[in-house]
Order: sequence, then C-alpha cells, then structure tokens
Amino acid sequence: MDNATMKKALHAYVDAFNANDLERLIALFSDEASVEDPVGTPPKTGRKEVEAFYKESMSGATLELLAPPRGSYGNAAAITFAVHTEKDGRPIRIDVTDVMTFDSNGKIATMHAYWGPDDIQQL
Repeated sequence: MDNATMKKALHAYVDAFNANDLERLIALFSDEASVEDPVGTPPKTGRKEVEAFYKESMSGATLELLAPPRGSYGNAAAITFAVHTEKDGRPIRIDVTDVMTFDSNGKIATMHAYWGPDDIQQL
C-alpha cells in the first residue's frame, strides 16, 4: 500500500466525520473491518458494528487535525487529532492518535484509537 493512498483515505475519514456523513465514512472501511476505540476496549467488528459505533460517536463531535497524516513502510498510517464534543452538557476535547491498517484494496482494515483518561480536557 502506498503512502499517498493511505494519507488520502485518512483525510477523507476526517472530512466525512466532520460532514457527519456516515455513509461516506463507512465506505472507507472493508466489510470485515475492526475498530478498537479506545485501545483496550472490546473491538467493534464487521460493517454493522463499525457503523453503529460511528453513528453514535459522530453525533455532535468534530475532528481537528493536529498534524499531517503519517505513513509507513507497510500498510499502516496514523493521524493525530483533537475530538471536540460534549460530556454532560459541557464542552470537552479528547486528544487522539488513530493508527489504521489498510487491505490490498485501499480500504481500512483495522483502526486503533490511542487515548486515555488523561487525554480528556474539560473546556
């Protein structure tokens, strides 16, 4: 997988998320994809579980890229961003790094979101 393809997919991921376009976002994933967000929680596997996860997480949230997407010498790439959302009616920011692997068709095969309790800021 070439870096340009992976980076283009990561930009498309952010754009679809921020447009609240679930259909466009899910089209970036393979049918067998898994999402672990955050790492250490049970993965959501398959189109239905991944779609349900994003339907919930996209509601009222936006992503702010903090650095350009990063590629690799393999089939993985990463993005670092801030999630702007609300918790208990108050604005929060969650700093996140997502690492995604891609299948041979350029679809996201796995997504691992790295963030923990100390990455959440109440604004």
